[in-house]
Amino acid sequence: MGAQWKHAGRTANASKRGAAFGKLIKEITVAAKVGDPNPDNNSRLWAALESARKASVPRDTIERAIKRGAGLTDDAIVYELLTFEGFAPHNVPIIVECLTDNRNRTSADVRVLFRKGQLGNQGAVAWMFDRWGVVEATHADKTLDRETVAIEAGAQNVEPLESFDVAEGQIGARFFCDTKDLDGVSKFLAKSGWSVTLSEMSYIAKNYLDVSEEQKKDIVDFLGAIDEHDDVHRVYAAIK
Repeated sequence: MGAQWKHAGRTANASKRGAAFGKLIKEITVAAKVGDPNPDNNSRLWAALESARKASVPRDTIERAIKRGAGLTDDAIVYELLTFEGFAPHNVPIIVECLTDNRNRTSADVRVLFRKGQLGNQGAVAWMFDRWGVVEATHADKTLDRETVAIEAGAQNVEPLESFDVAEGQIGARFFCDTKDLDGVSKFLAKSGWSVTLSEMSYIAKNYLDVSEEQKKDIVDFLGAIDEHDDVHRVYAAIK
């Protein structure tokens, strides 16, 4: 759900891996800018660092991104969050979040991507989504009960992580909470031995469309083309 339309376990080629690195670095920079540059006090930064390490982003690259976000370098970059709404093929509502240093360039590029999508188009869809805090995490103890952990953490709901996001012998969970509780839930999980790989304000569809496998291919191809743009940070879609 949300951004889980992607096949997170797919093998990326060198260029796609480089693009993924760029997005992870951008997230680290923004997280360090809007919060404490110490990840122990910044759950968003903590999660961004975990994701970067999981993707094997070099340590010196990570450290430069933190310093840049904290304003400790001469080449500080200001990123702006832009949100676009519309429909993927077969009328699937989507929300696209971008982090950019050039609003005009990104807006023009996203419009082109929607036009190229043939059956895709822009339009107001935010009312079809709820705003939730989402935390994704894994733990080495497979005997843990996700529901019990969710209650203790202060989350409202929980679901298993997709198998390709969980190492063999571990347990994975996606926790949903009120946006005001996101930091608290993330910190509780981290202190309880969970490895937090995502901590974000997310868009969760109120209803999910049933689509055929043939239709799903059209949708995923469209979403993939948008997601590959350097400035696109996250894409949320109303499909399972």
